[in-house]
Amino acid sequence: MRKFFRTIWRVITFPFVLLFKIIAFPFRGLRRIGSFLNEEPPEDRPLIDTFSSLATEAEMRASLWEHVDALRIHLLRMIIGLALGVGVSFYFTIPLMTYLAKPVGGLEKLQAIQVTEGIGVYMRVALLSGIAIMLPYLAFELWLFAAPGLKPRDRKMGLLGIPLAALLFLMGLACTNYLLLPPALNWLANFTDIPQVWTANNYFGFVTSLMLWVGVFFEFPLVIYVLTSMGLIKPQILLQQWRLAIVIIAILAAIITPTIDPVNMGLMMLPMSLLYFISIALSYVAYAGRNRNMQEMETSV
Repeated sequence: MRKFFRTIWRVITFPFVLLFKIIAFPFRGLRRIGSFLNEEPPEDRPLIDTFSSLATEAEMRASLWEHVDALRIHLLRMIIGLALGVGVSFYFTIPLMTYLAKPVGGLEKLQAIQVTEGIGVYMRVALLSGIAIMLPYLAFELWLFAAPGLKPRDRKMGLLGIPLAALLFLMGLACTNYLLLPPALNWLANFTDIPQVWTANNYFGFVTSLMLWVGVFFEFPLVIYVLTSMGLIKPQILLQQWRLAIVIIAILAAIITPTIDPVNMGLMMLPMSLLYFISIALSYVAYAGRNRNMQEMETSV
């Protein structure tokens, strides 16, 4: 009889319990997120001690395999997310290809000389578009993997940097499309009097590769800020080595730039050099914040 009344009570109270759980779900989620963001990481160990522990302690080896398994899961989710982004970009890949082909007069000015060239070009553009769409999610998965080993301040700053990473990548794509491509294509087309008949594979391969590399390089200030916040880089060193940095930027610009003329190379070097000095400024900001937090921690202790 007691079980019967208990079952009746559960049936009567089920809608109220369900409603309570639905209302409490976002608050519990926020509390879990807050505790995760403020959770202290495990104590740092010297790298030599870590490798020696891997050779002698079974627990450390098991922990390593747990991290490898977690990385595998995050990479799998990133691949699935990227596939979804590419699938979404299928709806506007043709208009995007038409837009990217405007500097050469449209898609009708390009030729396909291979059977699979059309679908290959289509997938290349869709992949770049999918990366741009899903970049916040891809960055979030990387942050989620690294977050348990970060300090609370670095964890929060990394989370706040995810939308900034997406914005910087899109700025790199826009810079390539509006500042770099027009003069580069004009120089290539008018270098000789030979009629230019470009294939779709070569043209879109050149455009998407250039846009991708410039978009990646636009992430440099954010990377420098994060590394400085973690104490791996000091802004004084970046400022002292600016001449060497300019030389490295020139080499990278020569590799990325599709032409060999100094004009297009200079157009590539200008935003890259500007980004380097912006990185130095952000590094000083991160360095000052790190020192202030360390002083507060020492004072509290």
